[in-house]
Amino acid sequence: MLRDALSAGVSRGRLRAGDLTVPSRGIRLPRDGSQALLDFVRPFTIMSVNAVASHTTAARLHGIPLPWRFERETLIHLTRPASDPACRRTGVIGHERVLPPADIVLLDGVPVTSLARTWLDLATLLSLDDLVVAADYLISEHHRHFGLPRPAKVPADDLIAFVAAKHRLRGLRLARAALDLMRVGVDSPPETRVRLLLFRAGLPEFTPDYPVEGKPGETPIFTDLGCAKFKVCGEYEGNHHLTPQKQAEDRHRDEVTRAVGPVDSSVGAGA
Repeated sequence: MLRDALSAGVSRGRLRAGDLTVPSRGIRLPRDGSQALLDFVRPFTIMSVNAVASHTTAARLHGIPLPWRFERETLIHLTRPASDPACRRTGVIGHERVLPPADIVLLDGVPVTSLARTWLDLATLLSLDDLVVAADYLISEHHRHFGLPRPAKVPADDLIAFVAAKHRLRGLRLARAALDLMRVGVDSPPETRVRLLLFRAGLPEFTPDYPVEGKPGETPIFTDLGCAKFKVCGEYEGNHHLTPQKQAEDRHRDEVTRAVGPVDSSVGAGA
């Protein structure tokens, strides 16, 4: 920040140098954009008293998947109480709301809305499918025989309870609709989109991370999506499936699922 730099003895001439940019008054940042998003957001929260990074800014800080247009967003979303002066600052989209302490977390000292609160705020900006993608990311968990256990960032029941406790908020109806469509076990946004596509096509429910049992004594094979009723599974294979090791694993998975019963393992594919 400008005031801190001056206090530290940095000259005004240095602060007007061409390798620095002025994203907002009182703030100087490297022009090359080398700083991380958290470091970019930090001075905005310091300069704006009681401000909390929120909405898509908080989602990016938490790693919640967003549509491309929001991933590239240059504006900072800040939420502060309505009783405070309005946040009129270049590069900032201001929101007014009193947030309970439980809805705020600190990321390396920067106040940010909690995961659940961030997801609920996204309901005012995202489409239904994009909101389901974000929810699937938060509630995803795995407890399989391979790899490390993956605990949910927000357990599904906790996210449901969080939304149920809110009233008279923008986006609440869309959030409730997204809760009905979210499913535990999804590994990536494309898997969610394939699942929603199958659902809207009128097909039976496809379960994410579906285990297919092999021969007696064999460990199960986990497919991206599986329909037990019709013994059909689907896989979304991104670029990480192009390695020889992954392709060998995929062939083994296909052989096991084919031996179990009638299977179409090419419902979803892409890069």
